[in-house]
Parts: sequence; C-alpha cells; structure tokens
Amino acid sequence: MFQEERMQLIIEHLRKHNRISADDIVSLFDVSRDTARRDLIKLEEQDAIIRTRGGAILPVPPDERRSYKDRLLHISDEKRAIGKLAAAIVRQGEHIILDSSTTVQTCAENLNGKSCTVITNSIYSADLLSNHTAVEIRLLGGTVDKEQRYVYGTSVIETLSHYYVDKAFIGIGGITMDGFSASEEEGKIKHKMMQAAKQVIVLADHSKFDKRYGYRFADWSFVDMLITDQWPSQDWRTFLAEQQVEILIPEPTIEKEL
Repeated sequence: MFQEERMQLIIEHLRKHNRISADDIVSLFDVSRDTARRDLIKLEEQDAIIRTRGGAILPVPPDERRSYKDRLLHISDEKRAIGKLAAAIVRQGEHIILDSSTTVQTCAENLNGKSCTVITNSIYSADLLSNHTAVEIRLLGGTVDKEQRYVYGTSVIETLSHYYVDKAFIGIGGITMDGFSASEEEGKIKHKMMQAAKQVIVLADHSKFDKRYGYRFADWSFVDMLITDQWPSQDWRTFLAEQQVEILIPEPTIEKEL
C-alpha cells in the first residue's frame, strides 16, 4: 500500500474513532513503528492532524464549535499535564480566576482541595470544585450557554471589572506573536479576566502556536507566564524572552512517543 493511500485511511479512521495511536497504525496496516511515525509526521506537516502523545487526533476547523462534552473527550495527555502544573503554582489562600476552556478545566481537576477562592464562568469547573470543601467558588452570573457549559454576557464582564485576584488562568484558541485569539464572546471575557489579575498565566499546548481563531482579544503585554507541553521554536523563545514571559514545561517534559 502506498503512503498516500494509508494516510487517507488514517484520516478515515480518525473521523470514525476521534483518535488513533501509533500501535493502531502498526496493527491496521501491518507496517513498522517507524513507518507509522513517518505517516503521522507527514499528516501533521499537511495540517491534517494534531499529533498527541503516542498518536494523533483531528484538528477542529477554526469556525467549528464543538459541544463541551465533545471537547472533554478530546483532552490530551499534554493538556492534562499542563493543567496539573498550573494547579501546582496556586498557593494556599489565593484568589484565582479560571476561564471556561477545557485546558483550564484540567487545572481545576488538580486543585485537590487546596484552600483558595475560585472565580469562574465555567459551569463544569464550578460543579467539579463543589466537591472540595476547602475551595470557595464564585460562579459568575449571566446567560448560560448550555452547549458549551459556560456563562457569558455583559453581566459577566461587568462583575469581573470589580474583582482583584492573584492569578488568572486563561486558555487560548490560537497564539501568534501578535497576541491571542478565541471566539468573540469568550475573548471579551478572557480580556476582562486578564485585567483583573496580578499575574496572568496562559495555558496552551503546542498545537495552538501560530494559529489564529476569529477574534484577537489581547497582546503579550497582559501575560506573565506561559505553560505549554513542549519547548517552542528558538524564534518563539527569543520572542517570549523579549516580552519577559516566563515559560513553564511539565516535568519530565512530554515527548511524542511514536
């Protein structure tokens, strides 16, 4: 079987099953692990897939909004590692903001009863944290997006303007050197969350770099720290150093096991 044929079948498998592992490719097509790795690298170069630890998932078109339930199914090991590291830098007694992104939700999952006050517009995170008696939760009031499981609207933005918090954890639709993008409704809320915090921490896996997503809501002057799953390119590291943005990578650094 030619590589192009095999790559097309890999995409068809992903459309049916949401993800594929290198072992799946070896088994399905009777090829070596090195061949499976080359197939995934080429598909990634074509922007046809997003490589994850040990395999791949399909990218979501910028104008497509998946349901929150579907987004939860696509949380990668990389995102979970980012969230765990983010939770580790929360100190006892701090007031923090968590936005409604699934990567930030993994931070909520790892707070493990740490004594702090959480302000959020995420219904999922508020519900999750309600099981932790040490965490005080302030769920912002507004219009409920039942599909995406978050609260939005002018009342959310107005309420955020009255808060002063220690840290804001912000998930991103896309990152460029020009700044950060998301959907317009979410972007306006994220911008206000950034303004309310002494320290802004952006959580983003490597797939978000050099991607734009509809609405640019902030530039790098708002950001103090970036937590991502692998070291960005040298150009990005030079840029982030110029912007005085600290980079944190989960330890041990996640490697693509292909």
